[in-house]
Amino acid sequence: MATSLEKKKADETSWRLAVFDSLSYPTIILRPDRTVIAANKRFFEVFKVEKDEVVGKKCTEAFAGMKSKCLVETCPVENVLKTKKGYTFTYRYHEHYWEDRVFSPILDEDGEIAYIIESIRDVTRLKMLESELSGIKEFMSRVIHSSASAIVAADRKGKIQLMNQAAKELFGIANRPELKIENARDLYPPGKAKEIMRMLRDVNTGGRGKLPSTITSIVDINGNEIPVEMTAAIIYDDEGNETATMAIYNDLRKKLEMEKKLKTAEKQLAKSEKMASLGQLAAGVAHEINNPLTGILFNASLILESMDENHPFRSDIEYIIEDANRCKDIVKSLLVYSRQRDSEKNIVQINDIVEQSLRLIRDQKTFGNIEIVKEFSDEMMLVEADSNKLSRVFINLIINAADAMNGNGKIVIRTYRNKLDKRVFCEIEDTGPGIDEKNLSKIFDPFFTTKEVGKGTGLGLSISYGIIEEHGGKISVKKTGKDGTTFLIELPLYTPG
Repeated sequence: MATSLEKKKADETSWRLAVFDSLSYPTIILRPDRTVIAANKRFFEVFKVEKDEVVGKKCTEAFAGMKSKCLVETCPVENVLKTKKGYTFTYRYHEHYWEDRVFSPILDEDGEIAYIIESIRDVTRLKMLESELSGIKEFMSRVIHSSASAIVAADRKGKIQLMNQAAKELFGIANRPELKIENARDLYPPGKAKEIMRMLRDVNTGGRGKLPSTITSIVDINGNEIPVEMTAAIIYDDEGNETATMAIYNDLRKKLEMEKKLKTAEKQLAKSEKMASLGQLAAGVAHEINNPLTGILFNASLILESMDENHPFRSDIEYIIEDANRCKDIVKSLLVYSRQRDSEKNIVQINDIVEQSLRLIRDQKTFGNIEIVKEFSDEMMLVEADSNKLSRVFINLIINAADAMNGNGKIVIRTYRNKLDKRVFCEIEDTGPGIDEKNLSKIFDPFFTTKEVGKGTGLGLSISYGIIEEHGGKISVKKTGKDGTTFLIELPLYTPG
């Protein structure tokens, strides 16, 4: 009959076996000599083997015919015996199968290893999920870093955690590994980062944690402000706490430059169309006036010739002839404006045309107290041009400069070229009072003049504009102010084919 001690031991063995069999992972117990002394129920179910195929055999024999092989060359039992500590490793023995093996020492009363318990856990699904997640992360990383838009993400303290290649280029650190932008607030002008966070937290702006497309400015590593189109968002955790922020930027510099050029082109087109219409009108008016004007001059000249020197009406007839001749000059200007005369273009040096223009106006009283300074480039600056027409432009600008200074001051005529862009430049600079800002947009308009009545037709600059445009060039006010005005003429540089 069993004693109570024996019964107690039997009960302990029974519940221990029950616990061992209830383990959810396949598990075996080894002696230090690697002999399997027990395997739990789950082990036999998973590996579909009989007890006599495992128990009593060395672990190398027990695993020989199973899909879960024994790695003799890297035996973890040896590691446990040496260290008396648990040991875990992940084993991939098939392309689509992974398992975790956990080895734990069971010590006797003297602290020596009596047994080793080994559990085998199938982690294939976990590994496949990890692999899938890793693939998604890699894909997202490629998407972010290959994006043409600049993308930046920062943690809740503002420390930058991610900056793609486009962002590095935008902020000027792409090819400068020694430079780094640490905090998101350094991406913006002073105070701008706080303003953006306020907008992000404002539900009325774009919804909680969202900033819709917004035009703003950022600052690159050199402190230059850059206009950008920006969208941003706050990233929240499952409890609704702010964990990070992210922003997407698109550089607007090229877009704004293109818009500026488009507006300029639209203005030039409108001006060209207006001048073309006025040119047609001017041509019609000039032809209609020419006939009666010729009659007036002819008859007035006959009357003057038949009068005595002391005739009381002689001075009146002379005034008629003088004013008729003035009208005739205006008609000539109208015909030039309407471009009714053909151009005779030749290859000429720009400095020669300027010199020719100066010779034609040298004796005018207007230039008595005006110093003319020539700053001509020595480079060859050939243009294909109608010398007479270009000379008319230079004469007009020089005379206007002299009039603006009331006959006292300095006129600097400067020529130079840009060989790379194939352009020739001529600047005419005066020391006059400058052009009123409100008149700047109108100075090339036909019939616009600030001179007194009878002292200007308002066609000089308009005709000059048309001549330069006809030559494929540009004429503009480079600068103006209380210290004077500089007109800039730009023409194509002639290069032999």
